[in-house]
Amino acid sequence: MKRAVCGKCARPEKTCICHLMCNISNEVVVVVLQHKSEQKQSKGTVPLIMGSLSKCALFVGEDFTTNTELIALLAQHQNATALLYPGEKASAINSKVHRDISCIIVLDGTWKKAFRLYITNPFLKEFPQITLSGTYNGLYQIRKTDKENALSTLEATSYALGELEGDQEKYQPLISRFVD
Repeated sequence: MKRAVCGKCARPEKTCICHLMCNISNEVVVVVLQHKSEQKQSKGTVPLIMGSLSKCALFVGEDFTTNTELIALLAQHQNATALLYPGEKASAINSKVHRDISCIIVLDGTWKKAFRLYITNPFLKEFPQITLSGTYNGLYQIRKTDKENALSTLEATSYALGELEGDQEKYQPLISRFVD
């Protein structure tokens, strides 16, 4: 007999996370490129992002170079898209300098898998790279890394949106529910 599954979060009803979701009307569109190995990760944070933010899209795989849906979505935000990625060319988010950003791309996976997504998809190098301007302590205790300033995808996305939109309080309910 199959387990009963929640229709919204697609998890077994016993581990449903819908009560952790918030209704947040984000101004900046979030595009999550999720490594295929993360899709069934029970400890992942992307389902909370997808269930909480009004403007977000999820693409699962490894090579997105020919994904027509993604290409069309990014074309809608031509010259107004940035990659949230702590690369060498990344600049710290500044709401005045980055006020025209209407879309951010977020890579979801382990550090190694996120780097693989970055390398496998050369079009990502065409976007300006942004990184968080503040220092945030990761609150997600279930999955840990030794990297300094490492955050879950949910935390990084929430803090980035707060910085870009100039309203950190708007995303605090999502972070608070996530760590409670």
